[in-house]
Amino acid sequence: MRKLLLLVIIVYVCWHYYSLNKVTSAEQPALDVAPPSSYQPTSTHSGFKCDGRTHCSQMTSRAEAEFFIRNCPGTKMDGDYDGIPCENDSRF
Repeated sequence: MRKLLLLVIIVYVCWHYYSLNKVTSAEQPALDVAPPSSYQPTSTHSGFKCDGRTHCSQMTSRAEAEFFIRNCPGTKMDGDYDGIPCENDSRF
């Protein structure tokens, strides 16, 4: 009986502590994330522009893929992060 009473007291203390110290989403500071400084959503001298494409299968040339990894956020064309996009794509 003592063990049960002790367990109930421990559970109550933990619950009370949690209810007093829970973190709400309003207390957390909002993070202000700015886009990378190299982001260029408009056309450049190369004739390419960032239009949301992210994969090698969506590119028409190696030059286009290189432009995308250098200038557009969120690309998924350089699996080993060596700066060379679409290395295993036999089309280029």
